[in-house]
Amino acid sequence: MALTKAQIVETVQKEIGLPKKSSTELIEDLLEIIKRTLEAGEDVLISGFGKFCVKQKRARRGRNPATGDDLMLSPRRVLTFKCSGKLRKRINS
Repeated sequence: MALTKAQIVETVQKEIGLPKKSSTELIEDLLEIIKRTLEAGEDVLISGFGKFCVKQKRARRGRNPATGDDLMLSPRRVLTFKCSGKLRKRINS
C-alpha cells in the first residue's frame, strides 16, 4: 500500500502538533515548490533523502506494441530519482 498525501498530512498534524488546515497547507506548499522547480528544469536535492533530476530525451524511433507500426517519439523531459546513500542503507538494514 502506498503512502498518500492525506496520510502525510495526518502524520505532520500528529507529530508536529499543527492543525489539520495548517498541515495541509504546509504539505501543499512544499509540493508546489518542488513542482515549480522541476518544471523550470532544475534538480531538487533533499539531503539524506535523494535527488530528483529532470533529463532531456531526444526524438527517437519507436514502435506501437499493439499494431507493430513504426512511429517517431517526440523529444520530451523525464523525471528521475536517485536515493541518497543514507536512505539506501536505511531501506536495506
